[in-house]
Amino acid sequence: MSLFSFCQWLEQTRWSIALHESLWVYPIVESVHVLTICLFVGTSMILDLRLLGLTMRRVPVSEAAARLLPWTAAGFVVMVVSGALLFYAIPVRTYLNIFFRVKIAMLALAGVNAWVFHSTVYRRVAEWDLDAVTPKGARVAGGLSLLLWAGIVVAGRMIAYNWFDKPGVH
Repeated sequence: MSLFSFCQWLEQTRWSIALHESLWVYPIVESVHVLTICLFVGTSMILDLRLLGLTMRRVPVSEAAARLLPWTAAGFVVMVVSGALLFYAIPVRTYLNIFFRVKIAMLALAGVNAWVFHSTVYRRVAEWDLDAVTPKGARVAGGLSLLLWAGIVVAGRMIAYNWFDKPGVH
């Protein structure tokens, strides 16, 4: 079974139809998704700006991370669940949407960026924790994170305005 065939099957399920046609649930899920993106991106942005040395220079990076990452993680979990529900509501149209594909690609890159940062540069945070200017690897990770998440937000917003939708596929 191809991914497209799976999306076609998924779209015909009772719960997918109910979610898509719901007067209140779909807009609530969409609103929760947007609000948790704000939480996730907002807290990530503060940490990224600290990594770039543009804010909170006197705050140890480990302290900023300890305070922000629980909120970031909570936002991420709810953002992913609500995003999956939005996909579930209209899987074929979403799957065919070029902006969705760009968003997924950037999400994967953002995940790789975070994994590389936490498994390399951040392991030695004790060595540079109090430095106003963080190591180059930390600055690169912070800058990439800001760029990727800005792109993810723009691509996500553009999903609703896809001029390339195939006629008759809704």
